[in-house]
Amino acid sequence: MSIEDIQKFLDNKTSAGNEYVKITFKKRNPVYGLFIREHRDYGDLKSKNFWRIVPESQFDAYHQSKNVGLAKIFQGSDFSRLTLSKNIVE
Repeated sequence: MSIEDIQKFLDNKTSAGNEYVKITFKKRNPVYGLFIREHRDYGDLKSKNFWRIVPESQFDAYHQSKNVGLAKIFQGSDFSRLTLSKNIVE
């Protein structure tokens, strides 16, 4: 996906309390995650189509500590689809 497509999804679809995303990839299994937009390197990473995402397995720890070290960086061009998800994956 392009930077513009990803940013448009984040701006128009996600909001506080509705921010968990299912990220479908072209060549791997989907990941449920939370995009980190408030970190100081967000703009720099975004300009290169890289995205800092907290995976589902780290949601609780991230919400307690806000430690961005729990996030992983993904290449946006590997995304095939983004959809909203609930906090708990069904």
